[in-house]
Amino acid sequence: MLEFIRNHKRLTQIILLVFIIPSFIFVGVEGYKRLGDGDAVAKVDGKSITQQEWDSAQREQAERLRQRAAAQGQPFDSKWIESPRFKWTVLQNLVTRKVLLATLNKENLTVPEQIVLQKIREIPGLIGEDGRLNEARYKEALAAQGLNPDMHFALMRQDLAMQQIAAPVEFSSFEPKEVVSRIWNLFEQEREVQRRVFDAAAYRGKVKVTEDELTAFYKAHEAQFTIPEHADVELVVLDMPAVEKNVKITDADLQSYYAQNKERFSVPEERRAQHILIAAPKTASDSEKADARKKAEDLLAQLKADPFRFAELAKANSQDPGSAQKGGDLGYFTRGKMVKPFNDAVFGMKKGDISDLVQTDFGYHIITVTDIKPAVVKPLAQVKDGVMQELKRQLTGKKFAEMSETFSNTVYEKPDSLKPVAEALKLTVHTFPNLARDPAIASRQNPMLANEKLLQAIFSDDAVKGKHNTEAVEVAPQVLVAARIVKHYPAELTPFEKVKSVVTEQVTGEKAMVLAREAGEAELARLKDGGAPSGFSPAIMVSRQKISMAGRADMAPIMKADVTKLPAYVGVDVAPNGYVIYRITKVVKPEKTDKNLREVMSRQMTNVMAQQELAAYLEYLRQQAKVEILVKNPDGETAEAAAGTDR
Repeated sequence: MLEFIRNHKRLTQIILLVFIIPSFIFVGVEGYKRLGDGDAVAKVDGKSITQQEWDSAQREQAERLRQRAAAQGQPFDSKWIESPRFKWTVLQNLVTRKVLLATLNKENLTVPEQIVLQKIREIPGLIGEDGRLNEARYKEALAAQGLNPDMHFALMRQDLAMQQIAAPVEFSSFEPKEVVSRIWNLFEQEREVQRRVFDAAAYRGKVKVTEDELTAFYKAHEAQFTIPEHADVELVVLDMPAVEKNVKITDADLQSYYAQNKERFSVPEERRAQHILIAAPKTASDSEKADARKKAEDLLAQLKADPFRFAELAKANSQDPGSAQKGGDLGYFTRGKMVKPFNDAVFGMKKGDISDLVQTDFGYHIITVTDIKPAVVKPLAQVKDGVMQELKRQLTGKKFAEMSETFSNTVYEKPDSLKPVAEALKLTVHTFPNLARDPAIASRQNPMLANEKLLQAIFSDDAVKGKHNTEAVEVAPQVLVAARIVKHYPAELTPFEKVKSVVTEQVTGEKAMVLAREAGEAELARLKDGGAPSGFSPAIMVSRQKISMAGRADMAPIMKADVTKLPAYVGVDVAPNGYVIYRITKVVKPEKTDKNLREVMSRQMTNVMAQQELAAYLEYLRQQAKVEILVKNPDGETAEAAAGTDR
């Protein structure tokens, strides 16, 4: 079970990304972007996810990671967002989100506005010492993500609704105590072990290698002795840091932007209200609605006679579970955060007024306004950092679009050198000697160089034979690269004589390993037939909890060995180093158990079970939505293989 946690980290991360991260302030805005059709990279319920949407989601996620690193005061590692694995993970998250949205629409799931508002208030760092939502801080955080409060409210509501899909599956999982106990007993169990090693190196002197064997090995492994195609390359990069250097913002720019967007940097009017809800949903019958209205009218009459009883009557009668026990108090909220009839009533009243009955889809409300905080426009000096950040982001994005067009045109129009584009845009020409055509090898120099589209462009006929610039290639969100080959080296098989010593070493090692394995297996058979043991090391105690062997690979066969009869023997092939025989002489169950560790393991097992069940349910939803993945994953699988059972 613990091995499952270690081996399925990526699954856990995807589940967390889908069901936790979107519930906080830094959420994507793909739901608010309607991009062109483009090339489909996936389909969900017959609807395409375009290349543009995928690229946009990558940029948004990359920006979130940058901001998170900056907020935590940590350096930002751009290698991850440039990697194929990052792009693939973003696509899978995008697909899963689309699947969940499709499920929401089919099931007509939603979340009451009061709950959404409460969740927003629970976001760390947004509530001031006075217990109120810090509207300015909230807006600044949203603006950094290109969001406004209304957009974020809609996204929060959507994400909370998604959690309704997952929660029944995730929180219904449990692990039977008997299963936990059995696994724990195996985890704690200790075994006394001796070992005897048949070292392959000790058999090298017995190996004889013929010329024919060397030649045969060389021919069978020509790829190993082939120097892959490579080239000395020049390269220029246009990315956001390079663009930012060209963006200058004056005080006049700040003042102008602030003046044009004052409402963005102001605190809107807030009102605090109490209400009593007598539930009468749309699905209620006419008689049920009439009874609810009669009860609400009776309460309204009591309040008109004695307004000071509002909290008392709300606690006793209101059917809003979120506010009833607080005397109907809804806290402070801004215009537009409640359903329209409720909103119109609250913002049309004076402080202390009690409304007539207000009907919404939830039922009949009686409302009183308990406080009014007028709108406040914050001076530029107070929000200067936020204005600067927002303006710089906008100008940098605009400048990138301008410079990227110049970049693409220049490398095409002046194909014989990268210096013109470097001089025009004040970029640096980087050199990479011996750049391999193989992405795995290229990534060792720089992860950016492992981009398949870039390598295809660099090693194209036009670039190799004509020594022309490549086209501008987007290797990561908002990262354009153009390259030029200085010198090309085709793939070349190294002559046998030059690698003969290496071939001899490998063939000798393989044959020595065969001899060590044969000797070990023969000794193992003899011991299992009752032969007397010899040459074993002193005994040590091992268990899954405390590992004293050379590595975890040794543990599995030791702990899986049948110990119904002792001593028990098990052989392990540890190629190319040799062969090991383990002699198990004793099995011990500790007298004392660690109760705290058992509780931790039980929780871990329950969590793993929940993750497995949730993953299975998400897979079911993907099948129902007829998900199709139309691109290859980073490991080079076909689209069909990547999609698994999605088709």
